[in-house]
Order: sequence, then C-alpha cells, then structure tokens
Amino acid sequence: MIKTNYKNPDEQGYYGEFGGAFIPEMLYPNVEELQKNYLEIIESEDFQNEYQDLLKNYVGRATPLYLAKNLSEKYNTKIYLKREDLNHTGAHKINNALGQVLLAKRLGKHRIIAETGAGQHGVATATACALLGLECIVYMGEIDIARQAPNVARMKMLGATVVPATSGSKTLKDAVNEALRDWINNSTTTHYVIGSVVGPHPFPDLVARFQSVISKEIKEQLNEQIGRSTPDYVIACVGGGSNAAGTFYHFVEEENVKIIAAEAGGFGVDSGKSAATTFLGTLGVLHGSKSLVMQTKDGQVIEPHSISAGLDYPGIGPFHAHLFKENRAEFFSINDDEALQSAFELTKLEGIIPALESAHALAVLDKKKFNENDIVVICLSGRGDKDMETYLKMLDDGSQKMDA
Repeated sequence: MIKTNYKNPDEQGYYGEFGGAFIPEMLYPNVEELQKNYLEIIESEDFQNEYQDLLKNYVGRATPLYLAKNLSEKYNTKIYLKREDLNHTGAHKINNALGQVLLAKRLGKHRIIAETGAGQHGVATATACALLGLECIVYMGEIDIARQAPNVARMKMLGATVVPATSGSKTLKDAVNEALRDWINNSTTTHYVIGSVVGPHPFPDLVARFQSVISKEIKEQLNEQIGRSTPDYVIACVGGGSNAAGTFYHFVEEENVKIIAAEAGGFGVDSGKSAATTFLGTLGVLHGSKSLVMQTKDGQVIEPHSISAGLDYPGIGPFHAHLFKENRAEFFSINDDEALQSAFELTKLEGIIPALESAHALAVLDKKKFNENDIVVICLSGRGDKDMETYLKMLDDGSQKMDA
C-alpha cells in the first residue's frame, strides 16, 4: 500500500527520516524567514499570476511531450520525451530560478547568490536576475568552469559574477560550500537560490514545488494525446534531483505509476569514482539536511565522479532518499560510457542532442525491459550544447561510431 506523504515534508521539513534544517546559528534568521513565509507567498494570487505569466510568455511553457517514434521502435515500447531542453536557457532550471528570485524580491532581498555544476542553474539564475533587476553572484567549481565554458560565458554576459570554488574536488559540492559561506556573511541582504532539492528545509520542498510544473504538464498532455493522465513509467536523472522531483511530483501518490531514477555511476559503483549515492551512501548530514551521503566511516565526504557536471554530487535530496528507502522508486546506476552511448543514440535516432545529465535517464532503456504497450515518459532535462566539447572529444577519439 502506497503511503500518501511522499510529495511534501512535515512541518520540520522531514520526508520520513530524511530532511530537516541543520544550519549555523548565523543562518537561522534567514532560514526561519523562508520557513514562515514561503508557502503563503508562493501560493498567493499575486505571486502566481506573475509567475505563471513568466512561465508561459518568457520561459515558453508548456514544453512539448514528444512521442519519440524511432526510439520507441528500437525499444519496442512507447517512449515520450518531456522536452525541458526547449525551455528558455535550455533546461528545467529556469522553472525554479524564476520562482525563487520572485520570492526573494517579495522578501526584500536585492542580492542573489547561487551554486552551479553544469552551469544551467547558474545561467537560469543569472537570467532571472537580469530580468528582475537583482545583483547575481554564482559559485562554480574550478573544474566545472573549465568543462562548461559556454555556460560561464553566458552567465557573464547576463551580468553575473562567476566565482570559482578552488577547494576539495573543485566541483558542485565545493560550490555549494562557498555559496553557504557567502550567505552566512551577507544574510540580511541576500537570498540563496539553491538549484536542487537539497539544503535545509524549506529548500527541498520549495524547489520541488517550482519544478512540479513538469509532472503537471505531463498529466495534462498525456490526457490530451492518449486519453489517460498517467504513464506506466516516469524516468529522470538524479544528482541532487530537481528535474526528477518535478517529473515525479504529481505521480508519487499514483499507485499505478512506476518511478525510475538514474544516478551517475561514473566509472562504476565499485571503482571509487562514482556518484551513485543510493548504492554507496549512508545516513548523514550534507549542506543542511539529513539524507544519504557518500562518506567515510568517520563522516568525511567522499569525492564523487561523473562525466556530467550536474550529477557530480556526493548526496541526494531527502525527497529522493525517502522514495528509495520506501522502495517507491527504482534506482539505476548509469556509467559514463553508458550515458555517452545513449546521448549519441538519441541524437542519431531523433535528431535531439541531450545534456549528459539527461543521457543518464535515457540509458535506463538498455537496463530495463518494457512491454510493447507501456507508456514510458523520460524527462529530457536539458540540451547538449554545453557538453559539445565532451561529445566532440569522444568522436575525435573514435570512441563513438557515427552509424546508428
């Protein structure tokens, strides 16, 4: 029997045993301000009118739900792609960034900070700040700055200051650390736009609510196209897990919908270079919430690895940790090579170049057997422009054959 408390946390911000708010004392006033006000603000008619207008006329929603006929034929099932790659800025991240910047303005904040891995959240936040006239500072790991150069250029062109994180693995985890330090030092003027369903309560719930437009549209579009509002399967990639939370949100309490999450296996779960948290993680606290964390026995965070910067994170959001613990979602570990293969396959079969993050979700098609009449919806969370250097390197190395 499926429980009915998956979607939203309790008053303390817990999804089962995961979540909460573990924060330094200096951040308590800001987090408490959010906890007390976020639901009232974002559910108000005034906020929703402005937000929904921007989603439609600025972002370009609703994004298409596309029946991928060639991919469906190959895998002998009915595969639909939720085209978040067609949003303004090229990914799902804009849904949350716009919502949080609008919220920040209503809270009287005039300075916005954000972290980014693949750069998509940074670009989305910089875009929202440019539109709404707020200062924007984006923290990004030094390694990610090098491998996501096009997005760094876009952020700077949009007027954001990009600050490199030079400690640790110099990737997403370290960018979050730097952003949190900034927030502690500038708590009264600044709002931290967290880009995933991680961090202290209320961020996991806040981000999930803004991204839930994805599954809301899937239900409406399926009903319009095939006369039913629920698929048999929904699939999304999971790092922290914001696109997945949005894709799963309106289905987690639908007993007939099976949920599949694709984590970044890196070089393999036993390689020491992976980011598959549900396979490798244990209960711990990371970036303000209790969840599954890749860590040593004495609680030191293990450096993750993924070819995709957006999945290169040593934890998972409490929403997803709860789905995993309760066996509500099935988790797959997708290795770098498997993701690359799926990216090239989609490109050749459907003429769509996906982000490397999204390619992890596509790779589930080679791991799971579906029936001929199954309706399978995969969230195509972002486009592959930012990953062209990686893709071209694979072609130059001869690692990917040009034929489908």
